[in-house]
Amino acid sequence: MRVMIRYTVGPEHVGQSVALLHAVYADLERTRPRGLRYDTFRLDGSGSFLALIESEGDPVAAPHHQLASFQRYRAALNEICTEPPTVTYLDEVGSYRSE
Repeated sequence: MRVMIRYTVGPEHVGQSVALLHAVYADLERTRPRGLRYDTFRLDGSGSFLALIESEGDPVAAPHHQLASFQRYRAALNEICTEPPTVTYLDEVGSYRSE
């Protein structure tokens, strides 16, 4: 299953959001959970972020949810978002060289 999550943080919290994400990615690199693809992008240098997540089974049970770093990141979003996370489930129609 693939999901897209989009959210916006205040300009004063961009650095905090990026630092929290770096911790998540460091833990993902260390633990290397199977069946997970997770990419995060900052949009146009703003406080808007876009995450693309692909996992086996229910996205709510994806392995990154078990990481303490992800739990800290997700808890911080409750405090720093100016636009809360919105989740969109994606049904692939086609792709070219997507890895």
